[in-house]
Amino acid sequence: MAFKCMENINAFLEAVRELGVPAQETFQTVDLWERQNLNSVVICLQSLGRKADKYGFQGIGPKEAEKNERTFSEEKLRAGQTIIGLQMGSNKGANQSGINFGNTRHM
Repeated sequence: MAFKCMENINAFLEAVRELGVPAQETFQTVDLWERQNLNSVVICLQSLGRKADKYGFQGIGPKEAEKNERTFSEEKLRAGQTIIGLQMGSNKGANQSGINFGNTRHM
């Protein structure tokens, strides 16, 4: 019986890979069967839920981002090189001066 269940888990993993879930977001059969790394199982199911929207099913979680390539002309690229850092605003941002961590020393 155990062999048949592990075979079903392997069939699920193969189907998930065919649907486009990345290999780093899948789990090993032992992770589910022996309940060793259930976190990786949940990650796989969430990744599958994101892919489900692409195939017409109701997905779970946020919608997966689509590729949005942009091409800039040489003129635009050259114009961007003329901007120096001080033109973007103040370089005096928030810092941690004056903050003490932990208890003060009592002597």
